[in-house]
Amino acid sequence: MKAAKTSRTAQYMAFFRALETKRNANERLFSDPYAIHFIDFKLRLAVRLSQYPFIRKYINDIINKKIPGALSSGIARTKYIDSLLENSISEGVKQVIILGAGFDTRAVRLNSLKSIPVIEIDHPNTSNFKAEIYKKRIGKIPENVTFLQIDFNKEDLNQLALKHNLDFSKPTTIIWEGVTNYLTEEAVKNTFSFISKFANKSQIIFTYVHKDILQNPNAFLGGQKLLEDLKNIEEHWTFGLFPEEVPSFLNLFGIKLLEDLGADEYRNRFLPDRSEKGYEFYRTAIGIKETHFSSMI
Repeated sequence: MKAAKTSRTAQYMAFFRALETKRNANERLFSDPYAIHFIDFKLRLAVRLSQYPFIRKYINDIINKKIPGALSSGIARTKYIDSLLENSISEGVKQVIILGAGFDTRAVRLNSLKSIPVIEIDHPNTSNFKAEIYKKRIGKIPENVTFLQIDFNKEDLNQLALKHNLDFSKPTTIIWEGVTNYLTEEAVKNTFSFISKFANKSQIIFTYVHKDILQNPNAFLGGQKLLEDLKNIEEHWTFGLFPEEVPSFLNLFGIKLLEDLGADEYRNRFLPDRSEKGYEFYRTAIGIKETHFSSMI
């Protein structure tokens, strides 16, 4: 990430959610009226014009040509994580922590989170920008939301937790969306070690990319071009996992894998009528903390 800018990929995800929000009520997967406030003027204009079907098709075609499958994958992933999170709350979760929160607006758009503490942890550039948008567009930072700032590749979550008195004893759902692929392996392991300190029955919802996209990008539709584009905006990917190794990887931290779906699978689950290919290397998994664990990693 460039030093003085927010994440461009965080803007694109907000753009995708804003486009979905403009769809007819009986067609959209969710409504996010806040997403449009996090994107630049050109993207906001595209969202407003997308109410016209022929322009919507034109916008979708441009996105799919530039990043095949990213739009439908991002929309389906948002809905999938919403569903996993709401299910965890119904099972008794007492707090939510969003690591690398970006422009995630779940704290304000999901009714199930209105009365639950939500702690958002992110890079200072993105976090400060998001706080200002909330103040300008919503009027204030929601009372149940706390913003904490960190650079995951350079700073320690344990020190952050000590400084702000995070409560590890509460059953907690941690969301870690769209982040692991930008980190070093050491940073990923250190974060899972941190997550492992939360109470039993805490849940972790996280995304990762199939390791093949890093080793053989041409194996995936649009893979090589995507990695080149990310490198050009200084947001290149550095970490991935093979799906078959995820259960044993999580077990290192006392976490049991509950489900692990690729983009094609959660698209089929939530968008069966919107045929689109691409982005199959992106995956979303959920695990549950089952044992006391203290890592030395």
